[in-house]
Amino acid sequence: MFLEINHLKKSFGTGDSRVEVLKGIDLKIKKGEFCVLLGPSGSGKSTLLNIIGGIDSADEGEICINGERIADMKEKKLTLYRRKHLGYIFQMYNLIPNLTVRENIEVGAYLGEHALSVDELLETLGLTSHQNKLPNQLSGGQQQRTAIGRAIVKNPDILLCDEPTGALDYHTSKEILKLIETVNQKYGNTIIMVTHNDAIKYMADRVVKLRDGMIRKNYENEQRTPAEELDW
Repeated sequence: MFLEINHLKKSFGTGDSRVEVLKGIDLKIKKGEFCVLLGPSGSGKSTLLNIIGGIDSADEGEICINGERIADMKEKKLTLYRRKHLGYIFQMYNLIPNLTVRENIEVGAYLGEHALSVDELLETLGLTSHQNKLPNQLSGGQQQRTAIGRAIVKNPDILLCDEPTGALDYHTSKEILKLIETVNQKYGNTIIMVTHNDAIKYMADRVVKLRDGMIRKNYENEQRTPAEELDW
């Protein structure tokens, strides 16, 4: 199994204000799988994503990616691991304002050992004609496409998406979801996406529903619905 999560627990705060956010998460995700994490605010989705991404650490339990335990990694190795193997897409685009679209994506390319072709990726993202623009000259959807390009160009094993369509309108959200679907199918990256949008579950291989820090449902879709056909 590519990604294994065993008995993961996480709390925030101390004493009376201590809140248990994850209460023993067990999850297995195959290589190349598209997994959607669903649940209301406070269910632990983003915390789980951050621990998988090495941004946060668990109190108990372990995460193994391709046989390597994240907890065994010292800070330097963990930084290297994140750089080589993980890509992040957030709701806020976090682009470098004084770099062009192309340059923002190239920043990601420098971090990977097996980087994809920037020209090919610009074409896939529909950004070739915008490659010399700065972020403030782009629409929200174009900025998110650029952020996706920066995350994908280093060809990460796992692409972590935290509400990637949360700040976008319906039409642009559909475009971004189609793009993430294309990336998954074309490059075979494992995708883990946190979302509030229930409709997105139909385009995933695996659906994991969290509530109150526990997995309530974990199932595979027999058939994925193309992003193009989603409606909400």
